[in-house]
Amino acid sequence: MDLEYQIIAALVLDLLLGDPRWLPHPVRLMGNSAIFLEKLLRRLIANERCAGICTTFSVLLATGLTTLAILHGASLLHPYLETICSILLIYTSLAVTDLARHAKAVYQALVKNNLKLARQRVGMIVGRDTAVLNETDIARATVESVAESMVDGVTAPLFFAFLGGPLGAMLYKAINTMDSTFGYKNAQYQNFGWGPAHLDDCANFIPARITGLLIPLSALLTGMDYRNAWKIFRRDRLQHTSPNSAHSEAGVAGALGVQLGGSNIYFGKTVKKPFLGDPLQPITAAHIPATNRLLFITTLLATALGLILRLYS
Repeated sequence: MDLEYQIIAALVLDLLLGDPRWLPHPVRLMGNSAIFLEKLLRRLIANERCAGICTTFSVLLATGLTTLAILHGASLLHPYLETICSILLIYTSLAVTDLARHAKAVYQALVKNNLKLARQRVGMIVGRDTAVLNETDIARATVESVAESMVDGVTAPLFFAFLGGPLGAMLYKAINTMDSTFGYKNAQYQNFGWGPAHLDDCANFIPARITGLLIPLSALLTGMDYRNAWKIFRRDRLQHTSPNSAHSEAGVAGALGVQLGGSNIYFGKTVKKPFLGDPLQPITAAHIPATNRLLFITTLLATALGLILRLYS
């Protein structure tokens, strides 16, 4: 089966099944391996930055070799088994349905006025402290999480799958997992996480910009404010300490007519982030399903773009 059909099959699986908790997931294995290697290499390498780089390289090497071994082993048994393994590996790199389900769960808690449950559920998808968030804060946190995760959970894995098949998708997930594990600007990871954080910035550079360009078109197809999405994307896409995070968030903020960013509390400390978008209307729970619609349409557009580029390249 051609790679294009494998990617389509993987996306269909994700849309139908999401991320079943009973299914062993490569990302969890990558994360556990990273934590184990961190402890080992911190003892062996005095320089924290070098230890972090070596940990990242080791996880990438292990991920690449394991992926190739699975595919080669499957091909020795039967070509169809290799195809199935390829589809499953790409499928595990995608998080469209799981992301939307988490957001929907927060939305359902909010419409029932259950703030305690909403805080608990939003805490599963954001890194900020959620104990004192009000309804508006919870809705904003959810919208921001879905908007930012469009890249590392959807368009970037698709981008690398189209470029390098299951190996490309798995290597990207390893990079992203290293950043999620070590990319914190605190005393423990300020130096150790330097390598994985910068590598993640490089990996997401093109996918983030493609996503930002697709969101206005998604807004047009879903009946949202595509003109404002384009305006805010162009104006605010660089208003972030990360070179990539604001591209998709700015587009979503413009499409919804809301303002994202502002003050959040992380580990007990208030962090002020630049505002993205204009407060044309207050953020409410209703903006969560609207963001999910943008997520699904952007996913389909990114897939279509990848197919077109592969077919005509």
